[in-house]
Amino acid sequence: MTRFTPSRRALLAAAGGLGLSVGFIGRAAFADEAVGRRKLITIVARGGMDGLSVSPPVGDPDYAGLRGRIAIPAEAALKLDGTFALHPALAGVHALALKGQARIAPAIASPDRARSHFEAQDVLESGGAVVYGTASGFLNRALRAAGGRTIEALSVGATAPLILRGPVQTASWSPGAVGEGSPRLPGILADLYAGDPLLAPALASGLETEAMAATATVSQTGMGGGMAAPGQGGVAGFVRQGQATARTLGKTVAGFMTQPDGPQIVAISVDGWDTHANQGAAEGQLATRLLYLDALISGLNDGLGDSWEDTVVVVATEFGRTARINGTGGTDHGTGSTALLLGGALKPGGIIGDWPTLRSEALFENRDTRPTLDMRGLFKGVLADHLGIDRAALDSVVFPGSADVRAVAGVV
Repeated sequence: MTRFTPSRRALLAAAGGLGLSVGFIGRAAFADEAVGRRKLITIVARGGMDGLSVSPPVGDPDYAGLRGRIAIPAEAALKLDGTFALHPALAGVHALALKGQARIAPAIASPDRARSHFEAQDVLESGGAVVYGTASGFLNRALRAAGGRTIEALSVGATAPLILRGPVQTASWSPGAVGEGSPRLPGILADLYAGDPLLAPALASGLETEAMAATATVSQTGMGGGMAAPGQGGVAGFVRQGQATARTLGKTVAGFMTQPDGPQIVAISVDGWDTHANQGAAEGQLATRLLYLDALISGLNDGLGDSWEDTVVVVATEFGRTARINGTGGTDHGTGSTALLLGGALKPGGIIGDWPTLRSEALFENRDTRPTLDMRGLFKGVLADHLGIDRAALDSVVFPGSADVRAVAGVV
């Protein structure tokens, strides 16, 4: 760590009041000031976010039959085009889409096909072609490939995510200790109980309540107002508290990024997407998580102000869910999912990548959305066109051995 300017002291003072730890590396002058103003926020949705509910293909004739009672009704979905819509919980994202500032990649995946959380998260965040192929994260290696520029980066979450770990020093920020034990434990238990008709719904219900309580507790400690007392608001009150917390978190992260020497790259971890049971449709367990995500994005938008025009936000997950509903009203580990791209720096347009349809012969291994787009190609396009990372370095250093994966051009 190097010198601290007064603005950094202000950041540290604000963070200190929340029990946080924040540090930044020094910033070199940018040869291209326009590139120096650009910001990239990556939100990692851990647990396997269900792309078929995030961006339901309500115009696909096979969608409703595969999904059963967890299908998002066409009349409730927020329409994007003749085939795709957004989950009704993503009203803020939909408003951005109507302005040309949000797009979807509805059939995307990393190179991993094992459907293991740990393996898939490793491949997603490391940017490697195989599991455990590299010990550093692709965003950290992108910092090294920045052509002599020093880019500050910040990770937000209980632990620094792999995506930003590596030899380049980055900052980390955790909003206090809101829980004990391993953050992987809920996912392990969800997988263990996935086929149990009694334990799977009970665990899903308990985790949903715990997640809402945790977000409300964060809010009590200073991130977003007081927590509703037991009996004052019930589940709806907890959901509102969670949304308020998420919006405040987004604004706080934006406050870091809009400082003169604040981070240009931020990675945020959001857990709780492993919906094996009681997933719900327009309302329910998944909807609650999407309300939180929508509020987080809205907070980033509000907090960044004019800087939103120079910002790209990517929401990515390690894998999608099965196309068919399971016996406990949920979905199991799948393959292709949806990535969300947002920001004022985004070029307006339709879906990113191709849609394989949900016909039985088009499903991957007769169970999952077939991926038509490599996640590395999406990030290559963003890192090259938005942050000016050298394309040769993207093929060999940032995403090792990926020369055959074409960068998605024309997104930003």
